[in-house]
Amino acid sequence: MFTTVFLYFSSRLRSICRLQRIQGHMMSSQVEPEVLLEKVGNAGVITMNRPKVLNALNMTMIRQIYPQLKKWENDKETDVVIIKGAGGKAFCAGGDIRAVTEAGKVGDSLAEDFFREEYILNNAIGVCKKPYIALIDGITMGGGVGLSVHGRFRVATEKTMFAMPETAIGKTVRPYRVSSMVRRGGREGGGGTLVGPHYSSSVEGIVQNLKADGSEFANKQAETLSKMSPTSLKITYRQLKEGATLSLADVLVMEYRLSQACMRGCDFYEGVRAVLVDKDQSPKWSPSTLEEVSDQMVDQCFSSLGDKDLTL
Repeated sequence: MFTTVFLYFSSRLRSICRLQRIQGHMMSSQVEPEVLLEKVGNAGVITMNRPKVLNALNMTMIRQIYPQLKKWENDKETDVVIIKGAGGKAFCAGGDIRAVTEAGKVGDSLAEDFFREEYILNNAIGVCKKPYIALIDGITMGGGVGLSVHGRFRVATEKTMFAMPETAIGKTVRPYRVSSMVRRGGREGGGGTLVGPHYSSSVEGIVQNLKADGSEFANKQAETLSKMSPTSLKITYRQLKEGATLSLADVLVMEYRLSQACMRGCDFYEGVRAVLVDKDQSPKWSPSTLEEVSDQMVDQCFSSLGDKDLTL
C-alpha cells in the first residue's frame, strides 16, 4: 500500500515539475514577442512569431490575438485583418500540446483554460465583421486550422500542408473541421464524404468495408485506422455526424466537452507520450479495440459540463 501511494505522488510530483519547467521556458526563453501586431495601411496584421516550434499556439498567443482582433473589428480605420506565420515553414503547427498534457496530469487549470480560450478565439474569427484573411503558407495543423478556416478568406500556397492528427494522440478532431468541411456535403453529415463507397453506420463497418475492398488505397486507410485510438475514432465519427447540422457556436460547445473528456481519460496522455515524448510510435490504447468502446462510454463524453460548459 505504501509503495503504491509513494509511486502515485512521485509521478504527480514529476508532472508538476515538468509543467513548471515548460511554463518557465515559455515565459523566459522568448527574446522576441510571440505575436507581432501591426497596422499596415488599413490592414491589421497578426504574425505568429514562434518559428522554431513551427508557430505552435500557446496561451500567451491566444491572449494577445483575441483582444486585438476584437479591437480591429470595431476600428473604423481597419478594413481587413490578416494572419500569417513567421519563418517560412509553417502557418501554425497546432496547439502547445505538451504543456496542456502536463497540466492535465496534475489538475492544473491550463487544461481547461487553454481549450476554452482557444475556442472563444475560434468563434470570434468565425463571426468577425471584417474580412479575415489567413495566409496558410506551410504546415497548418490542429489549432492552426482553427485560426484559418473560420475566416472569410484563406490563401494557400504550393507549400501548404493541412493535417488533423488528433486521433493519433488519443484526441478528437477539432471543431472547425466538423463545422466548415463536413457540412460541404456527404451522407449523414459528411460520413460519406470522408470514406466514399466504404461508408457505414459505424466505425467498425467502415473498417470492414475497407478490408473487404482489398485495393491498395483501402488497405492503407484500414492500416491507418488500426493505429488510432479506438475511443477517439468512435467519438470523432459521432462528432462528424452531429456537427454537420450544428452552428459554429454549438460545435465549439460540443468540442469543448470532448476536449475535457479527453483530459479525464487516458488515451490522450498515452498518445502524447508515444508520438511526441518517447516517440516510440507504439501507444497502448485503453480500450484497445473498437468493440470494447461502448455507446455509453461515447455518450458520457458528449454530456453537459453544467456551469463549466463553454459560453460564447
